[in-house]
Amino acid sequence: MSRQANRGTESKKMSSELFTLTYGALVTQLCKDYENDEDVNKQLDKMGFNIGVRLIEDFLARSNVGRCHDFRETADVIAKVAFKMYLGITPSITNWSPAGDEFSLILENNPLVDFVELPDNHSSLIYSNLLCGVLRGALEMAVARQLPLRFPTVPQVQMAVEAKFVQDTLKGDGVTEIRMRFIRRIEDNLPAGEE
Repeated sequence: MSRQANRGTESKKMSSELFTLTYGALVTQLCKDYENDEDVNKQLDKMGFNIGVRLIEDFLARSNVGRCHDFRETADVIAKVAFKMYLGITPSITNWSPAGDEFSLILENNPLVDFVELPDNHSSLIYSNLLCGVLRGALEMAVARQLPLRFPTVPQVQMAVEAKFVQDTLKGDGVTEIRMRFIRRIEDNLPAGEE
């Protein structure tokens, strides 16, 4: 039985390492395709956004998480459920603004940067910027689950947020910090029967 447990752990570790190396190859190719780091950062954010738009459906189906009622609850779900489910880590939530519309996710260990050192000529590259795009895309597309037709239409509630790296271990910081800022709610009342 312990052999099976070891195989499962080894398989997850191999999948994690394969993902990390594949992501590294993607960033390397983007650095070759674009002339400056700012363009690479934009592409990583755009790719992440597109992933987040699609990933939210998988997340809602697999996590059994209900609708979040405020930004604090959303932060908890992001840190304790989403990051754990997809990256195997649980960032801490800190530095709430007095208005409750900004917080920081602190990643003690960012799995995307295993085996990575930034070359000197890419000092402005935000290597893990894909994560910011994923967060923005998923929150903009977060939708209430489809209710049976006997219930009245429930408005979809999406959040427009800003996500950006303010600290990065690849740049010599002690931790990786993603700053999240709530911009506004996007409400869309859908007619009955439409998704």
